[in-house]
Amino acid sequence: MEKFEDLHVWKESMNLSVQLYEELKECKDFNLKDQIQRATVSIPSNIAEGFERRTNKDFIKFLYISKASAGEVRTQLYLCKKIGLIPPSRCDELIEVTKKISAMIYNLIQTRYENFS
Repeated sequence: MEKFEDLHVWKESMNLSVQLYEELKECKDFNLKDQIQRATVSIPSNIAEGFERRTNKDFIKFLYISKASAGEVRTQLYLCKKIGLIPPSRCDELIEVTKKISAMIYNLIQTRYENFS
């Protein structure tokens, strides 16, 4: 890969960010809205930052940060579901997307560790 924009996981996480921005555009709970938006933007941002560092060690470190942000978003989506901020079926869809992204990041970390040795 020559650029982070080519990474499928980066594309998927960008799509998730856009979907959550759209989903929450009418949300009046500004604290929760801000928190989930910052967390979701953190996923592709950290993938990009780690990639641009150009060392395997740094890339892996930022991938872990990105994976943690995916977990944070998933937790916030569970909250959104429980308080009725986002319809349950839509929350379930978005939760599955975060699980998929987490798995993709984990696989990329494992690949990078193999190249690190």
